[in-house]
Amino acid sequence: MEKIIVGISGCGHLGRIHCKQLWELSLENEFIEFAGVFDIISEKAEEVAQLYDIRSFQSEDEMFENINALIIATPTSTHFQIASKAAKRKINLFIEKPVTSTSEQAEKLTELRDKNDIKIQIGHIERFNPAIISLSGLKLNPMFIEAHRLAEFTVRGTDVSVVHDLMIHDLDMVFHLVKSDLKKIDASGVSVISDSVDIANARLEFLNGCVANLTASRISLKKMRKMRLFMKDTYVSVDFLEGRSKIFRLCETDEEITEPYIKLSDKKKIVITQPEYVNTNPIKSEIKEFFECIIENRPVRVTLDEAARTVKVAEEIIKIISEK
Repeated sequence: MEKIIVGISGCGHLGRIHCKQLWELSLENEFIEFAGVFDIISEKAEEVAQLYDIRSFQSEDEMFENINALIIATPTSTHFQIASKAAKRKINLFIEKPVTSTSEQAEKLTELRDKNDIKIQIGHIERFNPAIISLSGLKLNPMFIEAHRLAEFTVRGTDVSVVHDLMIHDLDMVFHLVKSDLKKIDASGVSVISDSVDIANARLEFLNGCVANLTASRISLKKMRKMRLFMKDTYVSVDFLEGRSKIFRLCETDEEITEPYIKLSDKKKIVITQPEYVNTNPIKSEIKEFFECIIENRPVRVTLDEAARTVKVAEEIIKIISEK
């Protein structure tokens, strides 16, 4: 079996988290080798290289010559330039979200992927969140979705709007859950601190009747990452921050119920179930699965095509906000 020799582009906040997880995976799996890192600020790369006893590459080209898989954890505005260059060298790619700055760039990257027959997985991390993993046995068919994703302000991420920075997570999750085409988008938002939109709300309507109402803010006083899913006789509460979910299910029975419940009448009860917590590290899980997809030659879970669609919808939301 050919060894996966991995490099990381970007040694900022997120890049360092990837470095730690990749280093652990390389110790656990003999087929994974952490070759080194590159950052345009060489001091950052050298600091990380010393910490993990790996190479600090002097250029992207030098790194590309010594790897066959790459994790891109640089600012979004640089993703396409780095990814397209690596794709032409047939290097498998894990790209942090959002995949690219524009949907046009994502489409060009799709062409390069197909032409060079490589794997490209996108870092939409909430797919690997313990709260979502714990619901894997439940058939989800939501007809109304409400999401709130609030964060305290940091300069990091302001090279893109809050839609591309934060709401993109919930857009990806909505498209993953709703098996229907999009019918209509409405949105509103404002710029408060940065030059781009800092608070946004989007309402998505699907052909099957499902409606998703998403709110994102990066100037909140506290963090919140919650999603609520409503379907026939069932309501699911997802807390991405805590990594836990709760299921509220309408039940009509005279029999005694052992789980906690809210009594509505002699027969009707709302039964409350909390799925068992899945103790997993989402970033480690997603890059581990990426490597497994390369080794086993199987499709990745979060595809470039899905990510391209999400970026396109994010663009539509920003366009609607701008026109207003």
